[in-house]
Formats: sequence, C-alpha cells, structure tokens
Amino acid sequence: MKYIVRHSTRYQYGLSVSNCYNVAYVLPRNTSRQQVDAIDIKITPTATTHNTRTDCFGNKFLQFSIEKDHNELELAITSTISVQDKEANINLDFGSPCSYVKYLLENTKTIDCVNAREFMLDSPMVQAQQYLADYAASSFSDERPFLSAVMELTQRIYTDFTYDPTFSDVATPLADVFKHKRGVCQDFAHLAIGCLRSLGYPARYVSGYLETLPPPGKEKLVGADATHAWFAVYSPGEGWFEFDPTNNTVTSEQHITTAWGRDYSDVTPLKGVIFGGGHSPQLFVSVDVQRVNE
Repeated sequence: MKYIVRHSTRYQYGLSVSNCYNVAYVLPRNTSRQQVDAIDIKITPTATTHNTRTDCFGNKFLQFSIEKDHNELELAITSTISVQDKEANINLDFGSPCSYVKYLLENTKTIDCVNAREFMLDSPMVQAQQYLADYAASSFSDERPFLSAVMELTQRIYTDFTYDPTFSDVATPLADVFKHKRGVCQDFAHLAIGCLRSLGYPARYVSGYLETLPPPGKEKLVGADATHAWFAVYSPGEGWFEFDPTNNTVTSEQHITTAWGRDYSDVTPLKGVIFGGGHSPQLFVSVDVQRVNE
C-alpha cells in the first residue's frame, strides 16, 4: 500500500518571536515493512539554518532555526511512503515462551539483543513499578508463548482503559493514567512499555500515523487524521513486534512509522526554544493520510 502523508504544525504567537531553535521528529523512517519514497519539507518563514540528522536509534530528525522576527511558524511535511502488511498474519500462539525469552535476554550476546537491553531500562517518562508488574503478571506465565502474552496485555489495556483526549496531556504521569484508567494513545503505549519493562522485557515507543477510514457512504475529511503511538517488544532470535493497545491489534499497513525511542520524550514531533512570543501560543495541527491507487 502506498500513502501520501501531509503533516502541518502551525504556531501563532501573541507577540513577535525574535529567534527560535527547533528539533522535529516528523520525517518517516525506513523500516523492514515500509519504504520512504519521497519527503518534501516546507518551513514558513524560511529557516535561517536547516539540516537533517540521524539519532542513536536510527531516526531521522530535522533541526532548524529562524533568526528574524516572526509572529507565526509553520512546519509542513509531505511524505510518500510504501507500506507492507507484514505482521497481520503472524500466529502469536507460536514462538518462544516467556521463560525462554528471559533466559535468552540474559545470556545472548548478539548485537541485536545487546542493543535491545537498553529498552529494559527506565526512561524519562516510563519507570519500572511494582504495580505495573502486578497488573501484567497474570498474562505472562512461564510456558506461554511470549507474543501471545503481549497480545493479551494489549487486549487488557484496550478493555480496562477508556480513550479520553480530555483527560491527559504530554506531561500526565503514568501513575495518574493507571489510577483513573483513562488516557490517549501515548499513555497506553507508555503503560504497555512500563508493564513489560517491570517484568524484565524490552519494549520501545513508536510514533507515527494511523490511516482512518470514514463511515460507509461518507467522504473522508481532509486533515482529519492524526499522529498516533504504539509500542514494540523484542524477542531474541525472533525480532521486534509491534502492538497497538489503543485499537487492540498488531500493527497493519495502516500504521505508518515516523520514529522510535525509549518513550515520547525521545521522539517529540516538534520542540524547541523561542525568544519572545508572549504567553500561551496557539497550536494548530493537521494530518492527512491519503491512499494512493497504484
């Protein structure tokens, strides 16, 4: 499946901004199941400096500055991406059992396994906690296939928690999400990651887009799609597998990956420093994921 993704982020400031310095994780990456065919970057007003770099996780990110007075900033990215549906047909009831995955994590010295161990450690927004281990433990019996256990955890989060965009923001602690059983895709990805790390398994945060389809007989609204987040787990010898607890599924060709990291703080779509601007700038985000007929 081929997509064109248009992602616009626009800030309006109450007072003039004299300088701004920004980092943006909005450039989709190549993965085993997707290929980026083209990317167009438009920054308004024209950036003073502008370059693309690669971080320690292999994500491409954008650095730019605007060193002149401005009252508005817009970053518009248009990407053309080909996605394969690799995980939808995986039989999750086969593969390494949970106890063997832990054994391999402790004893395997391949570069992939060593690198995956970083995702077992605490990160700025997700720390291992006993209450998370207690919540997840019933799904992870020693002889159960590991991926089957992860799918059950995904299903439990989907069932036990309510999607509520009014409850949380990017700074809401995971403990509050767990207590109130509410949140959004970022929260549910963090929750799953916290559960897995608390049990001693590697898990990482994945940011991207999810194609949404309109109700039957209705036209799709331009700009009505959104950024999305899910998580991935690592099983030694089998690789990384992605799950979406917001939608109770493994990832499909409708999931388009932008970046991955330890948690949201590693792959924030746009962050930076501004000089001036006044208080409470207005933020406008528009995302459009369009299928391309080949």
